Amino acid sequence: MYQIISIIAFLITLTGITLHYIAFPAGMEHLRDPVKKLVYFFTLLLIEQKLSFTGVLRKLVYLLTLLCFVVLAITGFYPTLVLDKHISGYLLMIHATFAPILAICLAILAVMWASHCRFTYSDWPWFQCLVQRVTLAKNAEEEPLIKSRRFGEKITFWLIIVLALPLILSIILSMFTLFGTYWQEFLLTIHRWTALVFAVVAIIHTYTLLRTKID
Repeated sequence: MYQIISIIAFLITLTGITLHYIAFPAGMEHLRDPVKKLVYFFTLLLIEQKLSFTGVLRKLVYLLTLLCFVVLAITGFYPTLVLDKHISGYLLMIHATFAPILAICLAILAVMWASHCRFTYSDWPWFQCLVQRVTLAKNAEEEPLIKSRRFGEKITFWLIIVLALPLILSIILSMFTLFGTYWQEFLLTIHRWTALVFAVVAIIHTYTLLRTKID
């Protein structure tokens, strides 16, 4: 059941991203060659010279987090989705090696990106409209509402941070002998399903972040 639901979830996510990109193409009209578009996407991973030291550090941590996520996603989902087996052997060793690095990077990003991804009135246009009508009724007609284009990036970022807690704690607690077999299996189940939701949200976040950079 987990294998089927995981495959369906990833297919729906990738299909949704593809349809969204087709329906709302990014601002890359000047790059009509698919190869040039692909190269442009990879250049977004490079460190811009205009970034400050904090900006460079933030991006390096993000790239390391992305690398760890890719490794963990491959080693974690490949045995389940392709081989229909539980993770073991070298894949488990690689998975266990990159997992604490991802946890540390997520903790750092939660601190460094908190102000960058804070919600503002522009993220909630209906609430902004309500406030204007109640308190600034005269200016509501004069000043158009500015809708944030980073709402998807922000909400997926905070979802990643929230999901990271049960994802990390479930696998750590399952290692203690304090819990019996039933609870260890239950914690592993939580870890697997949380990992699925975490992976889907991380993919959507990466897409929204790229769209923000391109648009």
